[in-house]
Amino acid sequence: MKDSVIKTLIGSIAGKRFQNIGYMPRWIVFLIDVFIVLIASLITYVIVSSLTVSFYDNLNMPVRYLLIILVNAVFFGFYRTYSGIIRHSTFIDGVKLLISTTTSFSALLIINYSWQIIFGQKLFLSTGLFISYVISFLMLFLFRIMVKHVFERYMNVEDKRKLINTMIYGADANAISVANALRTEVPARFRLKGFVDKFHHDKTSKRILNLPIINQNKKIHVILRAMKAEALIIAEKSLTKDETVAIVEECLEYNFKVFTVPLITDWEDQQQISKKVKNFEIEDLLGRKPIVLHMDRISAEHKGKTVLITGAAGSIGSEIVRQVLRFAPRRVIMLDQAETPLHELGLEVNPIRNRAEITSMLADIRNLDALEHIFETFKPDVIYHAAAYKHVPLMEDNPYQAVCTNVIGTRNIADLALRHNAERFVMVSTDKAVNPSNVMGASKRIAEKYVQSMQFRLNGSGSGQTKFMTTRFGNVLGSNGSIVPLFTKQIQEGGPLTITHPEIIRYFMTIPEACQLVLEAGTMGKGGEIFIFDMGEPVRILDLAKKMIRLAGFIPNKDIEIKVIGLRPGEKLYEELLNDTSRTLPTHNDQIMIAQDEVEDYADIRAAIDQLAENLKEISKEEIVYRMKKIVPEFKSMNSIFENLDIPGPATV
Repeated sequence: MKDSVIKTLIGSIAGKRFQNIGYMPRWIVFLIDVFIVLIASLITYVIVSSLTVSFYDNLNMPVRYLLIILVNAVFFGFYRTYSGIIRHSTFIDGVKLLISTTTSFSALLIINYSWQIIFGQKLFLSTGLFISYVISFLMLFLFRIMVKHVFERYMNVEDKRKLINTMIYGADANAISVANALRTEVPARFRLKGFVDKFHHDKTSKRILNLPIINQNKKIHVILRAMKAEALIIAEKSLTKDETVAIVEECLEYNFKVFTVPLITDWEDQQQISKKVKNFEIEDLLGRKPIVLHMDRISAEHKGKTVLITGAAGSIGSEIVRQVLRFAPRRVIMLDQAETPLHELGLEVNPIRNRAEITSMLADIRNLDALEHIFETFKPDVIYHAAAYKHVPLMEDNPYQAVCTNVIGTRNIADLALRHNAERFVMVSTDKAVNPSNVMGASKRIAEKYVQSMQFRLNGSGSGQTKFMTTRFGNVLGSNGSIVPLFTKQIQEGGPLTITHPEIIRYFMTIPEACQLVLEAGTMGKGGEIFIFDMGEPVRILDLAKKMIRLAGFIPNKDIEIKVIGLRPGEKLYEELLNDTSRTLPTHNDQIMIAQDEVEDYADIRAAIDQLAENLKEISKEEIVYRMKKIVPEFKSMNSIFENLDIPGPATV
């Protein structure tokens, strides 16, 4: 016990001293190299003296060895062998030493034989030069290896207990590159214990980098426990998405940390490799099929055109801006009422202004005069309408704002799109518009009805060229105010994570996925469609919370508590993508379907919205919600003060 304490204390002191050592000046490294050549020459002299040969005596001994040192010193300077930081020496430094000492040996041989031609006698024994060359290189190389080893072994002595015992999944070139990078990382994060290889079936013991290769003939968690590892880094490039998710799920279930790393090229800097080892994100565990887009068609619909994106500063709108810019539009108009986020988006996309003219317009979609000016000035060809209020509890308290923005604001944009002959109008909607249980969802459903009815009015009248479409999808991971950023913040604060109900489930999609499908749907639409997206399997929010806690390296309800706080006003247990009476039609993209909802008559829905907007400032919240329920009979309030306003009809789930 006493010895271990003393050892730890000494190690700690040594570690701190090493940490405080700066880089050695280059001239000192140069002098050390010269001194090593001197030592090598003396060793050579001793070796040659013991042989039955005699030295040439045309120059005295000190002068001859001074010439050897000078020649080596010249080539040390020429090849700058002293310029590398010794504690970070790499294979390249060894090669430079080999080239330098070989060149010196060659130069000395040339001098030696030239001297013989001129004066009839050699300066050196050729055997002695070769022995000196070999010893010099070995000592120079050994010196660097020893310094590097000492620093790697003792520099972070005090942090050894903090290193994570880790296995690497994979044993190919990618995995070896990762292992090499992590072993040279300063400061170190991982202590590598070995490799797990699903392709290694040889029963003989094999090693890479002096680390064992373990055949995956057992469950991953069993192997990790047997190797006393705390974490797994997945570096196997041949794993499918499903295989990767299965490994991550197993590690999380048994409280092992799991990390991922992108594919590594052989010529990439190792320090860059080590920095790319990162925690799995919850997005990586969605297990969704990769989205395949018809890029040529999307490009053709945007190239050289003026594209207007409302709500451009939001999480969905800003991603649509980024993706639209890839297709070389003539102009992109970013419209939003949020000044600071719009300014920040402008700064972000400013470096790629060569792809399109980018205009930021600060305006509220409720202000018809401001919108009229924008449409008259820019004449947009394609419109992506993403501006909306979306937070369910807030809209329950503020139905006036929900109607003004989500309903009347949408009507303003749609009317102007038709009046100014825009080619396409694509509205971004939500699954909360399906059998709505809250004000926000109902407001979006009314907007859907209006947009869809406009298309069928055009079809009937034969006037106007605008194609009106709606896209409908579920929750977007990482969007402003969504559950994932909230859980992340709560984990950083030490918990608790708050969920509203242990059985609540939601569909999830990443922001780029959602926006890619919006572009695809908007391109394929012929007008009047409500496109719904394949959201994958629904996720139980309780399971999501547990996974995020485990991904952060904690144990649910031990390190961080999960607290159930009850359903919020207007919140459902289960979200839906279709109304009870709806059917779907497939499209050429199997991740996009068309919902066949009943289409409202344009004149009727227009009159209903006019009635909803009448005296809107003067009437009560209850009256506003009651009018909304008349337009959307399937709107049944849940866990809300508006439940008593429900219009009798079939109950929804």
